[in-house]
Amino acid sequence: MLKNHMKRSLLLALAFSITNMLEAANWAQWRGPSFNGSTTETGLPAKWSKTENVVWKAKLPGESAATPAVWEDKVFVSSTDSQSQSLMALCFDRSSGNPLWSKQLSKGLRQDSRSSYSSPSPATDGQVVVFFYGNGDLIAFNLDGKELWKRNIQKEEGAFAFLWTFSSSPLLYEDKLYLQVLQRDTPVRGRGFSDRENESYILAMNPSTGKTLWRHVRPSKAKAESREAFTTPIPFEFRGQKQILIIGGDVLTGHDPATGKELWRWGTWNPNRIGHWRHVPSPIASEDIILVCAPKRDPIYAIKPGGAGLLNDRAIAWVSNDTRELSSDVPTPACYQGDFFILSDVRKALSRVEPKSGTVKWTTELPGFPKYEASPLAADGKIYVMNFAGDVVVINAEDGKIISNIAMGSGSDDQTRSAIIASHGQLFIRTNSELFCIAAQ
Repeated sequence: MLKNHMKRSLLLALAFSITNMLEAANWAQWRGPSFNGSTTETGLPAKWSKTENVVWKAKLPGESAATPAVWEDKVFVSSTDSQSQSLMALCFDRSSGNPLWSKQLSKGLRQDSRSSYSSPSPATDGQVVVFFYGNGDLIAFNLDGKELWKRNIQKEEGAFAFLWTFSSSPLLYEDKLYLQVLQRDTPVRGRGFSDRENESYILAMNPSTGKTLWRHVRPSKAKAESREAFTTPIPFEFRGQKQILIIGGDVLTGHDPATGKELWRWGTWNPNRIGHWRHVPSPIASEDIILVCAPKRDPIYAIKPGGAGLLNDRAIAWVSNDTRELSSDVPTPACYQGDFFILSDVRKALSRVEPKSGTVKWTTELPGFPKYEASPLAADGKIYVMNFAGDVVVINAEDGKIISNIAMGSGSDDQTRSAIIASHGQLFIRTNSELFCIAAQ
């Protein structure tokens, strides 16, 4: 009897340990462990302050729109340094917030007033951590901060032909590093080739060496600024077929991860080829619907996967009719509990939407005057959003009711755009000047 009791106790302890391991997920890159802004983390706080439930906070040398990445006991942060006017790669201890290493990479912070070069988020696979910056620098370190390789994409491929500062986060997926550059075909403000067409392209690289495995040219019929995309590649699998989703240049495309070959494309939300519709929200997918957030105040499109070649409008599952309710010009939606959570920065509202039908289950108006451009986090039955001022709003995912509204900014925060993330039972909130680690206590 005693032996049986001990066996049952050991099995229960093992099951509890495994459950905790499953729930304690790393947040390895921009949209998290499932590439959709959600995580299985539980026990996350719904209420806190700048002094309550704060595990630690770390001073940051400058602002950045980049989202932190977490792997086990390390937190990786891309940043600017306002004092030295340089770009930085930082690593903190997840338990204490103590700095583990800091790398000054290159001088120069920005080319315009709207954003800095430090907007792309770092990505890690537990072996390497990769940082990319809008000046073209692409650098990989091991987790202890040893530089493994470095490239500058602008120097190799030509100056980025963008009106504003280019930003796209690198993607690490199945032993490959992906980076997209969707840009104008003609130069703008002296940037880009003047003697030949600027190509839009996708690169796949070896994460350990930085060596290019393939380069795929992605054509587009879009005009002027509508060719520019600030989106990030998103992995997707449908009926056993793995693919990389790319959005921008007036089209959504699916690509073979092994070769870059285009499998299908759908467009356009811009039939009149309006020339100022740059694209910001990345694609987001449920099990059988891919969401396209058209720019500005245009509708949202739900696309049915599984097609091949050039798709027509039969691929559309639904289109949002009331763009005042459903639209997103900047934030990428989240997919959680089988539904989409769409943050409208235009209307300052969050909506829960059923993927197959487009039925809006609820819409919640968000408080305050500042804009909400940071992409939402969905976890533990809650949705976390943050506005330009660093105010964090926590919403009940079930009914859309606001649980709390917490001021995390310093008073000087005016364009805070880093998304909140959750990992190992903790929230990580980045303002312009500080990184907070928050946990239920």
